[in-house]
Amino acid sequence: MLRLENISKTFNPGTADAKTALDDLSLHVKKGDFISIIGANGAGKSTLFNAICGSFFVDRGRILLGGEDVTLTPEHRRAKSIGRLFQDPMRGSAPGMSIEENLVLAAGTGGWMSRAGRQERQALREKLSLLNMGLEDRMKQPVGLLSGGQRQALTLMMATLSHPKLLLLDEHTAALDPGTAEKVLALTTKIVAEDSLTCLMITHNMQSALELGSRTIMMDQGRIVFDTAGEERSRLTVDDLLEKFREASGKKLDNDRMLLA
Repeated sequence: MLRLENISKTFNPGTADAKTALDDLSLHVKKGDFISIIGANGAGKSTLFNAICGSFFVDRGRILLGGEDVTLTPEHRRAKSIGRLFQDPMRGSAPGMSIEENLVLAAGTGGWMSRAGRQERQALREKLSLLNMGLEDRMKQPVGLLSGGQRQALTLMMATLSHPKLLLLDEHTAALDPGTAEKVLALTTKIVAEDSLTCLMITHNMQSALELGSRTIMMDQGRIVFDTAGEERSRLTVDDLLEKFREASGKKLDNDRMLLA
């Protein structure tokens, strides 16, 4: 489904501010994989997502999505096959537009001023009801009036309406309170499973990284330093994960946000 072949990216090359964000990274993601990605700040996690989405072109290597080489494909074209959620609930939707207008736009059935027909509106209401947040009765309400959890749940629905080849979740529950975050994570797991989506999820919570999905990857300094799945993964504890990181990187994980999560 997704293949990254020896991709590298250095920002500000040739200057004192040069930063190698991705370092000869390779990754093969199978169709239906749900991969949790963890690592300290600056490990390259969000940069990896930006490279996959085409926010910039990599310096070296190839990116293949669904068998197609998209290494030099612009971001707006890759967006047709990739759904993405960000940490900030305010991103991913248009606050001045109604819930209905946002959904119609996400579904690709019309432009900015489009309205859903009766049949389509009913289908969208039914999908909204599955979020269990009462949004199905507020179709005409501007998205900007929703709470962070409601908006993130809506954005998740928008990102998966067209069944993308790949879903990228960039710490999409980190800005939510614990109760709401748990609810959005449960909804995420449900949608990914029911729609058989291929998903990469960045998280700072190491316990969630071991419990959610089917595979766990640890990153450090733009590289994948540990990759586990199956029976090996099911036996790991958070302490085991910390030790694996020390063995692979030659240092202890020093990140309060991850250690205290």
